[in-house]
Amino acid sequence: MLDYFDAFATRYEHYKGGAWCYEDGCVYRGLVRLHEVTGETRWFDHLTRLTGPQIAADGALAGYDPTEFNIDNILAGRCLFHLSRETGDPRYMAAADRLAIQLQRHPRIATGNYWHKARYPQQLWLDGLYMGLPFQIEYGLERGHPELVEDALAQVETALTLTRGPEGLYVHGYDEARAQGWADPVTGLSPAVWARAVGWLAMALIDICALLPGRGPEPATRDLLGAVARQQRPSGLWPQVLAMPDLEGNYEESSASAMFAYALIRGTRLGLAPRGTAGQQALDALRETRLVDRGEGARLERICCVAGLGGFEGQQRDGTPAYYLSERIVADDAKGVGPLMMAEAERRMALLPITA
Repeated sequence: MLDYFDAFATRYEHYKGGAWCYEDGCVYRGLVRLHEVTGETRWFDHLTRLTGPQIAADGALAGYDPTEFNIDNILAGRCLFHLSRETGDPRYMAAADRLAIQLQRHPRIATGNYWHKARYPQQLWLDGLYMGLPFQIEYGLERGHPELVEDALAQVETALTLTRGPEGLYVHGYDEARAQGWADPVTGLSPAVWARAVGWLAMALIDICALLPGRGPEPATRDLLGAVARQQRPSGLWPQVLAMPDLEGNYEESSASAMFAYALIRGTRLGLAPRGTAGQQALDALRETRLVDRGEGARLERICCVAGLGGFEGQQRDGTPAYYLSERIVADDAKGVGPLMMAEAERRMALLPITA
């Protein structure tokens, strides 16, 4: 597995032409965890090589426009704390300060939760909890701003209340204005439980609990990880749309499965996941069935390229189960490989055996 990650990072090209983005941030987060857990310099070397062109001496970030109020752009900032600790270079915390200023000004819905983006006004998406809140907590701890920590915890609590769905799970989005075509006119909720949205949420909750031992959303995390484990298929993986076992064409999707593997393995180590081996089974299944070499080296297959809500590049994404099954499926996407890196790092942290 480590050889695959090394090869992936070696050939990796910035997802959006070098502009600061969350997709790169998924890879950076995986490299940080591999470096922290293994101590091998190759992971830090990959991280500094990839981030180097994106972070100027004054902390300016390539292609970053804070006035977009895009919560996705915050995620990659989590690597800045590790880079700062390892190097002492002030540009990394200067870059973190820039992201924190965006959050200070970021628009919110009435409950205090961040909008997903300026172009998605008055909307809360589960993705955004992972994109913004662990960074805000780390930044608050690093810079000595406890009010930022408390604000992030409050946002988690209200987001869980607003997006609660069936079987202990959560739906992808909430529209405060009830103006979007995908939103229920009474509840404001989107209609389906998309696996990767729940994966972002699970990773957000477990990371916050790790950052704030005894203070994080531990009951909610236990409940969610238990609900996730109950959705796991005999293969060890999870379907693209959760809570719909009889949905035709509901394929087992790799990025969400990697996210759940990470959250469950880390949750087991922290005492926040149900007893059992669900996370290890998922990681084994991904290694055995989704890392495929078709003659050009191993690739992680069966990853949903992208999915969202509302208008995007001329497409009206209505949030129905059929919509999530219609999105393009790709290999070696950062949104799958980054979480797989994180899951493998957690397996090594927990000293679990390699069974394949």
